[in-house]
Amino acid sequence: MLDNDFYSRENIGPYEFFDVGEFQLEEGGVIPYLQLAYVTHGELNADKSNAILIPTWFSGTSRDWDNYIGPGRALDPEKYFIVVINQIGNGVSTSPHNSPEPIAMAKFPHVRIGDDVRAQHQLITEMFGIKELALVVGGSMGAQQTYEWAVRYPDMVKRAAPIAGTAKNTVHDFIFTQTLLDAITSDPGWNGGNYSSHTEVADGLKRHADIWAVMGLSTEFYQQEKWKMFGVETAEQFTNGFLQPLFQSLDPNSLLTMGWKWQRGDVSRHTNGDLAAALGRITAKVIVMPIDEDMFFPVRDCAAEQALIPNSELKIISSICGHFGLFGADGAEYFNQIDQHLSELLASEVTV
Repeated sequence: MLDNDFYSRENIGPYEFFDVGEFQLEEGGVIPYLQLAYVTHGELNADKSNAILIPTWFSGTSRDWDNYIGPGRALDPEKYFIVVINQIGNGVSTSPHNSPEPIAMAKFPHVRIGDDVRAQHQLITEMFGIKELALVVGGSMGAQQTYEWAVRYPDMVKRAAPIAGTAKNTVHDFIFTQTLLDAITSDPGWNGGNYSSHTEVADGLKRHADIWAVMGLSTEFYQQEKWKMFGVETAEQFTNGFLQPLFQSLDPNSLLTMGWKWQRGDVSRHTNGDLAAALGRITAKVIVMPIDEDMFFPVRDCAAEQALIPNSELKIISSICGHFGLFGADGAEYFNQIDQHLSELLASEVTV
């Protein structure tokens, strides 16, 4: 087990942990002792009808949602009980580098989006006795989990808001993601996933970050020198001084675990490959929110899926940061759009 990772228990912040126990995975593997790290905001009301669930995105943790939550916002902890759950393999919940044998490091089993959602369901039902969710909202891989929630548990999810993500990953996006993973595994220090420190894979993580620099942003982001949004003065400082150190601080096996999962996100697995049938199972009120400059999950892909969802709307979010718009570097310009659409969704009358 890796002992010097950025995500050591001493550095992960004020998370709580839910013990799922032995957990059977959809691919046939087993996590002998699964723990989910989560945070809560607000209080659960008497009839437990004000719960909002938020899953995390690739390379992120529940901390990334702090800027979305606050009094007077759509995600208002004075009105709602908000549970942000870290996905399996993200470095905080059970992951390759914080697991003992027999699933440590490269031996960590394949995890599906559906595994995350089943484990999250166990957490909120067993820990809090929640039987319905006022809203499930997530970005990117969190959007994949949002769709899975709405399809797998239609009688439980009243509203859903996938942001910058799809219900079924496209072939194009699968290839994009593979380049991210290949950048890591091509590093000689990768050693089949059995390195003793993630710094041994620093060059691979650097190449991984460089791909994000190209695909995670937009062409206009660079044309207009918008890297200054991130507190740097040049494009070189943005890639070398911000993105590369960010990804070089993360554990490679965790990134691969999440990337494998991301590539295979697909709710049509519930309906023998029929995406329309899967999305037709959704009874929640849904607002699909793609980001206009996103090159991973372009608007047209999200719009095509939204057209298959009953009682749904498409609301396009504007961000020159592309997929990285999720981090909120646009400031109020971005968050005002999210708050407006989520407020409208939460105000809508729905029944489960």
